[in-house]
Amino acid sequence: MSRKQEIEENLNQVREKIAAAAKKSGRDSSDINLIAVTKTFPISDLEILYSLGLREFGENRDQEASVKAKELPQDINWHFQGGIQSNKLKSICSWASVIHSVDQFKYAQIISEQPNPKPMQIFIQVSLDQPPESRGGVDPAKLTELANQISSLANIKILGLMAVGPVDQAVEPAFARLQQIQASFLSQFKDAVFLSSGMSGDYEMAISYGATHLRIGSSILGIRPPIK
Repeated sequence: MSRKQEIEENLNQVREKIAAAAKKSGRDSSDINLIAVTKTFPISDLEILYSLGLREFGENRDQEASVKAKELPQDINWHFQGGIQSNKLKSICSWASVIHSVDQFKYAQIISEQPNPKPMQIFIQVSLDQPPESRGGVDPAKLTELANQISSLANIKILGLMAVGPVDQAVEPAFARLQQIQASFLSQFKDAVFLSSGMSGDYEMAISYGATHLRIGSSILGIRPPIK
């Protein structure tokens, strides 16, 4: 089997599972955005994904993604979803269409200051860990305060919330809690309707709890090469 056949088969399986999970939850699969997480994979794999119709690619490291973005077609929407470093944000804003992992006001300030032609789209990352903020993401108790601060900035648009499933707890209760957090959040931030949650191991469950953006890597591209 060629690499293209392998990726295409995996991608078709993922799309079928997304459609089935959406149907089971009474949702329209066209409302769910599939982001192929391409970190550490070679440009040749991304070219295959592009040829198969994907335009939403997710990366975690600026130094890798900035190179890929220059070498691939301009109609790709790049999603940055890794931990943020202040000194990388200027570069990230030069290639990313969406930043998923904003969890501090200082990061939003830097993003706001960049001379982008249109407002940068962001998700606010919420911590589902116990204790909160142990890996990244804002404590849910501080979410409204952070969102109000970010809303005061120019050149930035809050799309919604993002979260990563907890490592040492059951994922389903965490996703249920995230759905409750989102419902409360929407009562104040009515335009922030999107929810970025769900990865290769839990995306079907994430769909049942309202995910609109899925960040899927290994289920499409296979085992990730080691970071050099």
